[in-house]
Amino acid sequence: MAAKRRDTPSKGDLREQAILDAAEVLLEREHTEPMTVESIAKGAGISRGSLYFYFGSKQQVLAALVARTVARLHLDVQSADPGLPAHDTVRRAVENTARTWREHGLVMRAAVEFGPEVPEIARLWRDTIANNTEAMTRVLVAAGLPDEDGPTGAAALAHALCWMTERNFYYASTQPGGLDRMTETMVEIWCRVLPGG
Repeated sequence: MAAKRRDTPSKGDLREQAILDAAEVLLEREHTEPMTVESIAKGAGISRGSLYFYFGSKQQVLAALVARTVARLHLDVQSADPGLPAHDTVRRAVENTARTWREHGLVMRAAVEFGPEVPEIARLWRDTIANNTEAMTRVLVAAGLPDEDGPTGAAALAHALCWMTERNFYYASTQPGGLDRMTETMVEIWCRVLPGG
């Protein structure tokens, strides 16, 4: 007899999501109310002991919150419309990144800031940038940039541009209206690298 597939999240999955949601809300108040395991549990409507059933520490909660957020940043250029011009693919990628910064900027900034203290967060962040670098390398190669290891090859350019985008969005997310302006600036910079850009 085949096992029934569950279409709805389990109670445990919902509880875990509630914990992550509470942690994200607490990031907004971090300057007035320090985030603790106790405050996260209270925000999720559970006891401190119950939280430890899902996460062993505040750092583990933050790492899971970062993992949930950066999953939205992973680019899948292979599934993009192959007929789409490289300029349009670049614009979509930069706009997707900006949207995640706009919707979850506090988590994204926490990932940058807590990375040096929490190895799991640093690994998640590096892996996300590496994934996006690989995806954008394929875009640059398809557009005609050299597929070589040198400092002017597609991989080196994609690597530098992905980290430049991350750092500029980090700064822009702290400024009113900064992300809108920076999105256009980063699209312009990426497109200037493209042949005929």
